[in-house]
Amino acid sequence: MKNIFLKSTLILLFGVMISKLLGFFIKIILVRIIGDGINIYSLIMPTYSLLIAITQLGLPYAISCIMAKNNNRGIHIIASIIPITLLFNAIIIGLIIAFAPFLSNTLLKNPDTYYPIISICFVLPFTSISGIIKGYYFGKQNMLPNSISTIIEQVVRMILLITVIPLLLKISTTAAVSGYIIASAISEIAQIIVYLFFAPKNLSITLSDLKIRVPLMNELLSISIPNLSGRLIGNICYFFEPIILTNILIFVGYSTNYIQGEYGVYNAYVIPILTMPAFISLAMNSTLVPEVSKNYKNKGYLRRLLKKCLLFSFLIGIVYCIFLYFRGSFLLDILYNTDKGIDYIKILAIFFPLFYIEGPLSSALQGLNLSKYTMQTTLIGCIIKILTLTILSFFSIGIYGLIISEIVDIIVVDYLNIKKLYELGYI
Repeated sequence: MKNIFLKSTLILLFGVMISKLLGFFIKIILVRIIGDGINIYSLIMPTYSLLIAITQLGLPYAISCIMAKNNNRGIHIIASIIPITLLFNAIIIGLIIAFAPFLSNTLLKNPDTYYPIISICFVLPFTSISGIIKGYYFGKQNMLPNSISTIIEQVVRMILLITVIPLLLKISTTAAVSGYIIASAISEIAQIIVYLFFAPKNLSITLSDLKIRVPLMNELLSISIPNLSGRLIGNICYFFEPIILTNILIFVGYSTNYIQGEYGVYNAYVIPILTMPAFISLAMNSTLVPEVSKNYKNKGYLRRLLKKCLLFSFLIGIVYCIFLYFRGSFLLDILYNTDKGIDYIKILAIFFPLFYIEGPLSSALQGLNLSKYTMQTTLIGCIIKILTLTILSFFSIGIYGLIISEIVDIIVVDYLNIKKLYELGYI
């Protein structure tokens, strides 16, 4: 039991580490290539994340949980869920096309975000399908396909960024940002192709298999909806973040260029640097869910496992954040050739070790079938974050209101999750 978890974690850790390093370098190259276009990209990222969460319906997590308990149902799950997923994606794409002008012109107050928002439509179906297949392999605790596929995905994305985006930049910055988003669709297709290479050799899916099985759908949705609700709450909060920040700061006298510039610094420099080692926790979190789900009755084993995961994640956060506090400007200069955002990094670095234990806590609760509780804690954290951001933004402190609200959110969510696991006797 320990060996399976450790092996799965190490395989996924290796894959995620390479993938995240590639992703980090991609972000650096993107910033250097598109320049101020990163402000447009940062503005639409909350919308992008929200739409990904909606179209995936929480199904990767649900499939992972069901597969962990019964490996023999994998093909039936995938075959029956793909049709309804694609239909749902088609509906969401129609809504995006209809509301894109309102979102770009009225809410984000930047017409240049219109075509990048439309470009998201090309990505959603492929992200949904790859998520379903990913959940299948997670449930089987076969992490090799996920590790290889994520690496290939990032390699394809980097090639497209280096070769295609500079050509699009000659047309316009908006074209370059839109092209980079569409490149995500191509990289997702590459990931799906890699997954197919790892499919069982005797795999055979006919048109009759591609039908909705109501009992299976009910079982999947009973797990996925609470998990989706938690993710949606977090992404809705993220979605409103630039909207609230932009509108209130404009109201109190800040210029649009200043707001979008500082928000771009926050999303392009500050958060990526602060979360750089998060791939280690992510690898553990992904394998922790099926492991807890499968061994929920063995409280002693799970207590020891969770404590090790939390301690390891927290130590990584402490060591890294101490380095950032004293040498963050050096890292900014090396990676981005700038010192913008160093003041934000120093403030966040004091509290950000707590961010690194948020994932293991949430994964443990989800594995214990307490997705509803994690949804509630996420909701509470988001409400407090939005209220804090709204109130502080009126005090004309720039985006420091966003910085403080982020810290408050992390502390609240961690406290509530630790409290629940303590009550249950798992820590």
